[in-house]
Amino acid sequence: MEITEEILNQHIDKAKEGNQISFNFLLHHFWSDVYKYQLKRTQNDNDAEDITIQSFSKAFDKIDTFDKKYKFKTWLITISKNIHIDLLRKNKTSINTETSKAQESEVYSIVDDNPTPEDKIITEQNLAKLLRDIKQLKPKYQEVIQLRYFQELSYKEISQQINEPMNNVKVKLLRAKKLLAEIIKKS
Repeated sequence: MEITEEILNQHIDKAKEGNQISFNFLLHHFWSDVYKYQLKRTQNDNDAEDITIQSFSKAFDKIDTFDKKYKFKTWLITISKNIHIDLLRKNKTSINTETSKAQESEVYSIVDDNPTPEDKIITEQNLAKLLRDIKQLKPKYQEVIQLRYFQELSYKEISQQINEPMNNVKVKLLRAKKLLAEIIKKS
């Protein structure tokens, strides 16, 4: 569906005021453009989806900075491209060195991948704190976090389980992650 500049600008203005329906409209209208762009770059469905979600999350957080003299789609794609570049840079920061087979086997014979008792306690404490923080969210947000990150369901599976359109699931998940981040920062 092609939308006019006037309708788009109205939704952008309403989104700047925090209107959730306008956020949903923008997400629904531009999701496939950003997702397809990232799919071409990453060649991976999960990575493209994750970067697209991050792109919309960042765009919605920074929507006040959007300048109408530019195209909204171009602005979104630019955000998406920058997120992807940042992820690539982060992955390239690991140091690559040449090692012999003897050196590798020596290292693997020493390294113990099992967490130490201290690591186990820290992990359990962090998980317990995370679960307490999640419980502070509204039930609808708790549910999508639970389904996505603990049951590892896809957006489509979550959509079917809670009987809502997939775009609503995406927006709820974005909102839930943002609210959870705020709770974690406060505690």
